[in-house]
Amino acid sequence: MARQTKIELLIRREEDQGFEVRAVPSSLAYLQYRPQRLPDRQWELAQLPRGIERRATYILKNKATDRYLLLNEPERFVWEQMDGRTSLQDMATAYVLRYGAFDFDVIPALIAKLRRAELLTLRPASRLREVLARHRKNLGARALEGLLKRLEKLTVSRRHVQADFERIYRWGGLLIFTLPTVVLGLALAILGVMAAIRLGQEAAEIWAPLTHRPLVSLLAVKLFFVATLAAHQLVHGLACVHYGRRVREFGFTVLHGLAPTFYVDVTDIFMAGRRARLVTAAAGPLVHLYLGSLSFWVATQLPLGFLQSLVAATGVLQMQTFLVSLYPFCFLEMDGYHILVDLLGLPTLNKDSWRFFREELWRRMVAGKGFSRQEAIWVGYIVLSALSVGAFVVFNVWGFFEIRSS
Repeated sequence: MARQTKIELLIRREEDQGFEVRAVPSSLAYLQYRPQRLPDRQWELAQLPRGIERRATYILKNKATDRYLLLNEPERFVWEQMDGRTSLQDMATAYVLRYGAFDFDVIPALIAKLRRAELLTLRPASRLREVLARHRKNLGARALEGLLKRLEKLTVSRRHVQADFERIYRWGGLLIFTLPTVVLGLALAILGVMAAIRLGQEAAEIWAPLTHRPLVSLLAVKLFFVATLAAHQLVHGLACVHYGRRVREFGFTVLHGLAPTFYVDVTDIFMAGRRARLVTAAAGPLVHLYLGSLSFWVATQLPLGFLQSLVAATGVLQMQTFLVSLYPFCFLEMDGYHILVDLLGLPTLNKDSWRFFREELWRRMVAGKGFSRQEAIWVGYIVLSALSVGAFVVFNVWGFFEIRSS
């Protein structure tokens, strides 16, 4: 087992307003934390006169401790993003869109400075963990939060993986990014759609065997699915190598303490152009499209029985994963969401949309005021995401009852 990367962060204890040092075991967990500056009344920011170089500098003061920090313009920009709702990953994206490049030292160095000045708290990325943290007086909530914390520590990671990814790329990974592979992938997707239509015409007979062995079916499909998540992340990393950038880390973790998954740190792709970022984001979900299409086609070649049902169910799960990963309107900040925000230039789209929905939308509608272009995008994101999630739930409920009735 490779030595895990551990990053120590200073976390405020809500119950006694003290601090504790918490080790974050991987770059994935680190990127998902959401720094929150102290309430506005507890700090003060002032701009200094511009010097000979005409660079903007600022003084940040902690009113409670009378500690002062000198910030440059990029640091001030990052400080303004630390509202408790924006993850470190979103901050990095916003930084790229603002300055055209990403300095990997800016955010960690600023967090270290703010840590020494006691100006920063950090909130977990998991909404469930956040809710449980607010109810620590409840024994059940406290126990569940502790369990989720322990599960989140089940992280196996390796940082020095660039040479491994370069080797895989040379041994055949480069073929993924050639025109013949793209054409073959398109043909496979079309074949998969045709196979899915054919399977749909015999859905009752095909799904029936699954109900006879539900536990075996669930375990088999899920185990294969977790393995495909590794392939998903592997292709992200190969795309990063394809554009001459560095893969920083690869590993396995339990996301939010609930979902076992693999991850790859390809933040170095921020140093490449937009095309490279878009291709890297889209490459992973395509793994599920191709595997789902292949599963549907294989299922049509098998006789009726448990194996055919299992392969068809695998195809359904792979296709759903492809759609969820690449479809941006589902409230989940996955690959499709990151593609959308890169195209729109709105790195905190999800957060800003929810804020506008909660605080401004109804007041605007009652007053009969119109929306700006950006506000219209926020409203459109919320509406499309709500409709999409509703349709997804209805589809799965319908499919469940179809299987039960068969």
